[in-house]
Amino acid sequence: MSDENKLSVDVRTEFGKGFARRLRAAGKIPAVLYGHGTEVRHLALPGHETGLIVRHANAVITLDIEGTEEVALVKDVQRDPVRSIIEHIDLVIIRRGEKFTVDVPYVTEGESFAGTYATQSASSISIEADAMNIPEHIVVNIDGLEDGTHVYAKDLVLPEGVTLVDDPDLLVVSIATPSASSDDDADAGAEESAGAEESAE
Repeated sequence: MSDENKLSVDVRTEFGKGFARRLRAAGKIPAVLYGHGTEVRHLALPGHETGLIVRHANAVITLDIEGTEEVALVKDVQRDPVRSIIEHIDLVIIRRGEKFTVDVPYVTEGESFAGTYATQSASSISIEADAMNIPEHIVVNIDGLEDGTHVYAKDLVLPEGVTLVDDPDLLVVSIATPSASSDDDADAGAEESAGAEESAE
């Protein structure tokens, strides 16, 4: 967790859609904090700083709530589907050493064998990790992989302390060669188009 992920937040005493709109207009984001048997607390987070933090999946934030600190995991970020602004955030209290099951995005690294391309079959995988050390993403090395190669969740090299929760046989990446027939069809279509233009002249 970055030391920069610290926010001074306010406790909300008003609720409802109208108040939430006014809160967002003032540059703040409505949020709730819960977990470990505590009562749900309604908070107002600083909009700009929070927006920068939640760009990363499974962010962990140290909250200064009127002088009391709580460490929380960003559990859910609700966005307006049209304007993409953050409408609400769910935060869950965490303790050091506590493990969480979360979905983490994965990215490919390297280049597959010449003439092939890689297709990601999912956008994330489920893992279990220490709440304070959740990886931002999992790296899938595809360097030199040849046509027909399939990479499954069980093949991934996970960081120390991280265990796979997803189905081990979940297909993550597949390597393929572009179909020759597709290229031929494209060439044939171009020739037909050119012939039609000549006939029109």
